[in-house]
Amino acid sequence: MIGFLSGRVVAIAGDRLVLDVQGVGYVIEASGRTLARLETGAKSEMWIETRVAQDSIRLFGFPTDDERAWFEQLQTIPGVGPRAALSVLDVLTPSALMDAVALEDKAAIARANGVGPKLAARIAQELKGKAPPKGYFGHFAPIAPIAGAKDPGTSVANPAAIMRADAVSALVNLGYAGPDAQRAVAAAIRTAGEDDVNVGALVKRALQELAAP
Repeated sequence: MIGFLSGRVVAIAGDRLVLDVQGVGYVIEASGRTLARLETGAKSEMWIETRVAQDSIRLFGFPTDDERAWFEQLQTIPGVGPRAALSVLDVLTPSALMDAVALEDKAAIARANGVGPKLAARIAQELKGKAPPKGYFGHFAPIAPIAGAKDPGTSVANPAAIMRADAVSALVNLGYAGPDAQRAVAAAIRTAGEDDVNVGALVKRALQELAAP
């Protein structure tokens, strides 16, 4: 199984790219959001989900192990295959997907190409109350964005994801149920924005959401 590849982007076309890794060209399928951040000729590092079928081997590439794990998790839902899972992750980052699930925002999920209202509702229902999926190393691990991206970012960890997790954990420690804590944190972030709060302020806003009738 291939879990990670590092090389030079040779070509980008349609829903895939070719990555040259020491002279071997790997064809990798990826979401439009991921492909839009890459540049031909630039070096890139990608987390890989390998799918082996009777007549083919398909590689799917992601900027973080976190997103790869969500791709895998989505496909445990009946009716969600690789294409639909990629489509969901094309319109929703893992954090935005968690918010949509917590707030039962089926319309946000249904924005994904090929995902109708019924499937969006099923995704929201199946994921509701579940913890974020675990990456290859057995834990939720927001990793640095892919190298070679047009907008690679600067932080090694995803501070927004860590803040969300810490806020939910704080509410659970206060005695609130996990799904209620996730919903309240998601609602608080939609109100305040991730860039405008720290964990303490986020927990305070979430408590206000929980106290609302």
